[in-house]
Amino acid sequence: MTLQLSSLAPFAQGGNRLCFVHPHFNDQCIKVRRPDRPLEQLRASKGFPKNLRPLSSFDDNLEEYEVMGQLEKQFGPPVFDLISRCMGFTESDMGRGLVSELIRDGSGPISHTLKQHLWDHGYTKECQQALDRFAAKWVTLGVSSRDLLLHNIVVQLDQQGRILRLVVIDGLGNPNMLPMSLLPARFRRWKAKRKIDNLQQRIETLIAQRGSDTFPGYHGQLFHNGMPPSSKESCDEN
Repeated sequence: MTLQLSSLAPFAQGGNRLCFVHPHFNDQCIKVRRPDRPLEQLRASKGFPKNLRPLSSFDDNLEEYEVMGQLEKQFGPPVFDLISRCMGFTESDMGRGLVSELIRDGSGPISHTLKQHLWDHGYTKECQQALDRFAAKWVTLGVSSRDLLLHNIVVQLDQQGRILRLVVIDGLGNPNMLPMSLLPARFRRWKAKRKIDNLQQRIETLIAQRGSDTFPGYHGQLFHNGMPPSSKESCDEN
């Protein structure tokens, strides 16, 4: 069955993909390629020799699917305390989409990104403690990733509005030629610690920008909260 997404409003947008709430499962999202960012255009924008690579190497959905499978195989269930789950592919009228876990707060709305949370509330003690818990698990496991960006992490709240956990929803992958799973655990933990340190620096940079009238970029903002328009918090409020 081909899912109809083109008539729906995406709840978020990345550099290359749009994110939709799954029409049939409220706890899942579907990531599809942005119509204005075809793979051919992306490859053409690269210089030699990257522009000779196959189109599949520029497919974010395919890369994410493969990386999530590798992480699950390497770390097992504990890694899903830190990252969202991947359910595989589905067909849509906007092309093949990747289905993954949609992180929601205990009260129902889609969880805000760490970037949005910090912009709205500051770097509170509660948020610092949540980051400490996340960092300890991330480094202990030695999860391989690209840089941990503020708009690729969401802050999941419970029904009382308290922070449950931080969850990475995008930007995972191995930035090295050699698979991280083949490297010694000590080296993997050292690399993971560097990513955490860089994340802390990004937090400090964003906090220094608070007070400005303009949110820094569109990455990290929700277009709507994923709740029915009749709910107490309507989609128009975000």
